[in-house]
Amino acid sequence: MIRTAFLLALLAAPLAHAAPDLVTVSERSGFQATGRYDEVVKLCGAFQQAYPKQVKCFQFGTTPEGRPMLALAVNARGVFTPEAARKANLPVTLIQGGIHAGEIDGKDAGFLALREILDGKLAAGVLDRQVLLFVPVFNVDGHERFAKWNRPNQRGPVEMGWRTTAQNTNLNRDYVKADAPEMQAMLALVNAWDPLTYVDLHVTDGAMFQHDVSIQVEPVYSGDPEFREIGRALRANVIADISKQGSMPQSYYMSFKETDDPASGFVDGVSDPRFSTGYFQLRNRMAMLVETHSWKDYPTRVRITHNAIVSVLQQVAAHGAAWTQAARAADARATHIAGQPVALTYRTTDKTTMVDFQGYAYTRTMSDVSGMLMTRYDETKPQVWHVPLRDEVVADLQVQAPGAGYVVPAAWAQMVATKLVQHGIVFRKIDKAVDAAPVQTFRADQATFSPTSFESHQRLKVEGSWKPEPRNLGKGALFVPIAQPKARLVMALFEPQAPDSLLAWGEFNNAFERKEYMEEYVAEDVAREQMARDPALAAEFRRKIETDPAFAKNAHARLEFFARRHPSWDERFNLYPVLRTDVAL
Repeated sequence: MIRTAFLLALLAAPLAHAAPDLVTVSERSGFQATGRYDEVVKLCGAFQQAYPKQVKCFQFGTTPEGRPMLALAVNARGVFTPEAARKANLPVTLIQGGIHAGEIDGKDAGFLALREILDGKLAAGVLDRQVLLFVPVFNVDGHERFAKWNRPNQRGPVEMGWRTTAQNTNLNRDYVKADAPEMQAMLALVNAWDPLTYVDLHVTDGAMFQHDVSIQVEPVYSGDPEFREIGRALRANVIADISKQGSMPQSYYMSFKETDDPASGFVDGVSDPRFSTGYFQLRNRMAMLVETHSWKDYPTRVRITHNAIVSVLQQVAAHGAAWTQAARAADARATHIAGQPVALTYRTTDKTTMVDFQGYAYTRTMSDVSGMLMTRYDETKPQVWHVPLRDEVVADLQVQAPGAGYVVPAAWAQMVATKLVQHGIVFRKIDKAVDAAPVQTFRADQATFSPTSFESHQRLKVEGSWKPEPRNLGKGALFVPIAQPKARLVMALFEPQAPDSLLAWGEFNNAFERKEYMEEYVAEDVAREQMARDPALAAEFRRKIETDPAFAKNAHARLEFFARRHPSWDERFNLYPVLRTDVAL
């Protein structure tokens, strides 16, 4: 196993007289194979050795199995720290391979592109006007779960890593909840360097067709409305660049609206913040998802990924200064978002455009194996599919931002503070108790727990609304102001109905579990006492029995009707333990 000590020894070793070998296992094999992680360690050090004034290899984390997480900082002027990048006013481009370690095109393509750029063979000058952070493999432990057929519907390499981490976490579902040590390390890297552009390199699954890559970018449909223009420019320019090099890119994820049915067409949309492209728009930064097509062979996929990497670097070199100003302007606008409607989710409308899509001839017949209607493609017969594309994306759930921010009571402050630090969100502790604080509370009218685990969480969905309700706050509560550049990320974490809020991921489930009860015979006596004391309550109970058959048949609901009106009822039950406030505390 590769340990941190080995990496430090490698980087500290005297320079050899012979030029280091920067050619990958993949390139030597004609892009039929890919190397193990020890090759990444050696290449990281070798690039620094070969180009000491342009490349710095460094470790930014350690995996659960003890492997170093490595990155290369690359700049023609030797700008190797976040502080130096800010001082030089250079945009940072973070290019990440192997978040799903079986989809490993980005590692081999990135090393190839980096060597060619540093050798002066292409993209002259791109490293003068930006800092490149290259993370060859994000999911390092998954990379070392190495075997044939880890991706049965992917053509090469011969062996590859595994989709998830050693803890079976899918890192591309972890950007907001940040459970994985790997994600926590990545977010620390992001917080330190603040990349303008984050490029996430993948290989898609899906049907057989001729198109070879999807290039998706946000903000395009989501995030700061004015900053979307920059996202659209990046997407359009990269698509134009790689199209000139023979690719057939699309700007949407090429997955059918109805599984396995090409005639159903495609649906564009916005990913939730658990994904890279859904997350970075909340920080007013750009994220690009590069998805080569799994049915293309490995040499083809590496070439396309290489071309996309080079194009992104060229685009940031050409436009990075202006795009950085646009991002900073979006940051400034976010600090004034209080009281404005903010979209937490987006939806694709039913509006369709018929498009010509380059596919193959296919048949759909009933299978005697699965008993399902199955699609079979004939790759010897190219065919144009005239299919619907739904790409009108609009805001769905919108919530008005609080006037001042959110308050987290002291009992929950430690857990929440850890998450806020991971995301680089500004907050402060309230150093004294506040009586009858002017806040809004969210009491769930209905709370539904997911029946199964998802990414090691029992998710929670709530229905309800915010209402004014003064609350006493103890010393040690947190105040999280909305007036900060990451205001949209703050709302994504705290609005209870946001798809990847802390509540939705089950971090507050205890608040929605009833813990104290009356025995039924006690509840029966309490009910009779309450009706005898309060004729109006007795009348209300009778009306509910007469008008609500389900209630009338449910003995527990009938007793709970009275229990909720008894002093012993837990007033905190179904009370979301995060508050909103229009007054800074």
